[in-house]
Amino acid sequence: MSDFEMQESGSEFDSDDNSESELQAAFERGDLKPGLNVEFSGQRDKINDITKLLAKTQAIRLELPWVERLDMVNDLAPMAPELAVQLEKHEQKRANQFKGNAKIPYVRPEEDPVLNDFKREMLFHRQAQSAVIEGIQRLHELGIKTRRPDDYFAEMAKSDEHMQKVRANLMAKQQGQAKSERIKQIREQRKMGKMLAKQTKVQREAEKKEMLDKLKKFRKGKLKNLDFLEDAKALESKQKQTAANRKLRNKKFGFGGKKKGLKRNTKASAAGLESEKSTRRQRGVKAGASVNKRMGKSRRMKAKARK
Repeated sequence: MSDFEMQESGSEFDSDDNSESELQAAFERGDLKPGLNVEFSGQRDKINDITKLLAKTQAIRLELPWVERLDMVNDLAPMAPELAVQLEKHEQKRANQFKGNAKIPYVRPEEDPVLNDFKREMLFHRQAQSAVIEGIQRLHELGIKTRRPDDYFAEMAKSDEHMQKVRANLMAKQQGQAKSERIKQIREQRKMGKMLAKQTKVQREAEKKEMLDKLKKFRKGKLKNLDFLEDAKALESKQKQTAANRKLRNKKFGFGGKKKGLKRNTKASAAGLESEKSTRRQRGVKAGASVNKRMGKSRRMKAKARK
């Protein structure tokens, strides 16, 4: 940058500072007068020319049938029971918020903006409901159908293939959510099972330690009786009874397996092989061994010597 340019830019900054200081000095002296912003001290006259307003309304009014306008002036529809219950729950919830939190300043229900918004939306809903009921009745009186005929076919905005893809995507999302929920439940069940097993183990160790401590006290002479062993004996007898019941059930019902059709004839029983097996079992012969088994060498030599 040349010296001339530097001098020129410095002069611009100096001129800005000078102008600002001059304005401040003029403001202090009272030389500045209101310019663009003029303060209005008079009273504004209210204009309500009803004649002109009615004339303008009549000029812009269009004489069209009601079907083209569909304008309606009606009262509110009666409040539905579910809306009344919902409003009551909303008021109760708001009252509980005031009771449970001292930081929120209390506001009366008539002046509460939250409740006012809810009531206002409810009024819109009732107004629209009343308009729909009366409007459909007037349309029926004029002979205008409000339902689509059964044989009416319209061109769909989406193709069937696209809708099938959308449906498949939604089904996949639902299945994924159900699967994730199932996995979450299984994890929770496993966690609870581990916690219960750990608690049972700790409880058993504590009971064992308590019994051993009492046994040591009895040996040292601090306890005079062995009443604390009665609970252990009762538990042991209960376990023995359970084991005996299990044995009786096993003896009566067996150990599972196929029971049905055991007495039916088979190929082996029809050929007479089953009876041979039963006689072998009675003699003590192993399955698969021949009945006429050859004697050993020493026994054969002795038999020959006898002859």
